[in-house]
Order: sequence, then structure tokens, then C-alpha cells
Amino acid sequence: MCAHPTPCPDATSDARDLAAVVSSHPEQGWSLLCNGVVLFDDDGELLPDGSAVADHHQWRTAGLVPA
Repeated sequence: MCAHPTPCPDATSDARDLAAVVSSHPEQGWSLLCNGVVLFDDDGELLPDGSAVADHHQWRTAGLVPA
């Protein structure tokens, strides 16, 4: 799907969220990547096959997680 000189990661790759943004909708909280992945501002993802990928980051909040 990607036509960049250096191809973007495929939607099945673990690095899929590093693909180039082709359409951004910050007012709605999502961006479409050139590999067909919809990336949400909360780091969740929707893959081209319709499957969802939950946020994979571990967020830490002061006072809730010991340092």
C-alpha cells in the first residue's frame, strides 16, 4: 500500500504505528496511516482487517505507582 521510497511498516508489523500519516483528524482524535491503520490519540489502533489493538503503553501517574 505504501509508495514511499523507504516503505512504511506493514499493518501486521509491531512497528505499524511508525507509518506515515496520510490523513489527520486531531479534532476527532485519530489519524490514518499509509498502511491502512487508524491510530487513535489514546494510542489504540484499528487495523485494516477491522481488529482492534488496545493501548500498549504503560502509563504512570504520580502517587498511584511507586517510583
